[in-house]
Amino acid sequence: MSFWSHVLDALLALVHILSDRLLEFILGWYLGDHKRVPGPPSVEQQSLLSKSAVDLAQQIRERKIRSYDIVKAYCERIDSVNRDLNAVVDGPFPEALDQAREIDRRLAKKEYTDEDFRRQPFLGVPFSTKDSTAVAGKLHTLGLLSRKSERSSTDAECVRLMKESGAIIIATSNVPEVNKWIESRNMLIGGTNNPYDLRRSVGGSSGGEAALIAACCTGFGLGTDIGGSIRIPAFNCGVFGHKPSSGAVNMSGCTFRTGKEKDTMVCAGPMSRSARDLLPMMQVLIEPSLKAKLKLDEQVDLKRLRYFYVASNGMAQCNPINKETERVMYKIRKHFENLTGKDVRHADIPNTKITGKMWRYWMTQEPANFNLLLGNGAELNPFVELFKKILGQSDYSMAAIYGLIDSVLPKEKEKLIREATAKCKKSVQDLLGDDGVLFFHSSPRTAPFHFYPLIKFNDFAYFSLFNVLHLPATQVPMGLDSKGLPLGIQVVSNPNNDRLCLAVAEELERTFGGWVPPFPLKQ
Repeated sequence: MSFWSHVLDALLALVHILSDRLLEFILGWYLGDHKRVPGPPSVEQQSLLSKSAVDLAQQIRERKIRSYDIVKAYCERIDSVNRDLNAVVDGPFPEALDQAREIDRRLAKKEYTDEDFRRQPFLGVPFSTKDSTAVAGKLHTLGLLSRKSERSSTDAECVRLMKESGAIIIATSNVPEVNKWIESRNMLIGGTNNPYDLRRSVGGSSGGEAALIAACCTGFGLGTDIGGSIRIPAFNCGVFGHKPSSGAVNMSGCTFRTGKEKDTMVCAGPMSRSARDLLPMMQVLIEPSLKAKLKLDEQVDLKRLRYFYVASNGMAQCNPINKETERVMYKIRKHFENLTGKDVRHADIPNTKITGKMWRYWMTQEPANFNLLLGNGAELNPFVELFKKILGQSDYSMAAIYGLIDSVLPKEKEKLIREATAKCKKSVQDLLGDDGVLFFHSSPRTAPFHFYPLIKFNDFAYFSLFNVLHLPATQVPMGLDSKGLPLGIQVVSNPNNDRLCLAVAEELERTFGGWVPPFPLKQ
């Protein structure tokens, strides 16, 4: 790299740092004082509500706790804190209590067999999902005013499978309009607030879901991910989220997908406070035809894996990696070097500096027409909507109008992007093979203030790269920064090697503690 290239890079980094600090100052002043979500009222409630889904399921089966009590506690928790979070679109559902009561009755009479427990690993455990994923009889708005009263007639396939596993749905959560933004805000119910700092973004599009999980309002959740939509909220809210291998989970009923789409970047996957929940949730969700390929039951020897890391994606449009985020990567590298006795090697992956362009191009190849989705079937004119927005008459958020305007801007060069994507994908797949794991920063900085992404939004490219490459990726919380906001890391492997990501996530949780409550712990 030439001298002048170094100078230009340094100047760009300085511009990013100064603009970031300016936005933090202005938005911090505008949004007021730092407030967190309040904790549960007692030590007992705190202990009950913060349990992993796996622990809840086991204690319900063993009749150490009643399903009714945990469902009631989560419903009361939603009623207590949703005014602060603004995360719920529909719920809590009163019939969930009836379902829990029936489960408890059958358990008391010993009507469940061992085979029932095997088929229903989450028997009696409450869960939630994002509003854009269909739940029979419940609101299905996609964050649109034009759909404010629309209800789904059927369950999405992932919801059906979770219900069959014995889990009880208690609520649906907020999303940006038609899921296409990195902050969960719409004109229907407004923006969702981060439990760690109510002034800050939860991310998108599974932002309401991440907020509910982090604030102990649900046992676990289901998200979808086309450009980081599970992992960005999981990162911002300090919980675990897994974007599976492409095609591993049937997408039927998720944002009107049929489940038969080919070559799509979108995936549905699990979100939880505990890494231990992700594998059993994936075992419920995956397509039967892929069970043999994913080998989720196969034990992973962490000491025999090869580990790699990337220091930066090189995108000039992204913020530079801050010091606290760099320290997270350093700690992880040192831990796995100590575990294996081998170096965690730096990986030089080609074309990551044009991740934003690659993702933008591949979004145009998606089977979903986001303009029509936003218009609820009608074609929208971006300039008409922008003019209406200026007059305060638009039914859409500024973020949604950004998306409309982007759709009429010049397209990316198809040949260049396809070649760049193929080269990048081959490089990663050759590097990782069947026993390699890649550590990749989640974001250069922690959760921004509300509205920050309207000015600076390119950091999401750290997540969207793995949608472009169709690789499984697990978002892992890694403690809090000096502002009390969640830090994190992405763990990536080759297609159908999800079990490697999940095993490494569990190791990171054991070593570094995983989810940290957003409220002070009662003693």
